[in-house]
Amino acid sequence: HLQASGGGLVQAGGSLRLSCAASGIIVRINALGWFRQAPGKERELVTGIGSESFTNYADSVKGRFTISRDNAKNTVFLQMNSLKPEDTGVYYCAVIRTGRAYDYWGQGTQVTVSS
Repeated sequence: HLQASGGGLVQAGGSLRLSCAASGIIVRINALGWFRQAPGKERELVTGIGSESFTNYADSVKGRFTISRDNAKNTVFLQMNSLKPEDTGVYYCAVIRTGRAYDYWGQGTQVTVSS
C-alpha cells in the first residue's frame, strides 16, 4: 500500500513537499517513483529512485524537484520548489515490484499551482 500526502494549493514560485508512506513495500529495496496527471492529459513519470539511490527526472522538473527516501520511516518524499502552474495535477507514487515497469500506484494527492 502507498499513501501519498502533502498536496495543496500554492502560488507560482512556491514549494511543496509530498510524502509517500509505504506499507507492505520496503522502499529501501524497491524502485519508487512519482507520477502526475494533469486534467485532460496522460499520466507522466516525474521522477524515480532506485534501490541503489539512482535518480532520474523529467526534463520539465530538473533542478526544481528532488526525490528522496527515509528508510527508517519507509517513506519516499518529493520536494518541489519553484512551482509553476503547469505542475498542477494529481501526484501519485508508484513502485516497481516485479520486472522493470511500475506496476502499483497509490492514491494520489492534488497539487494546484496558481499563477
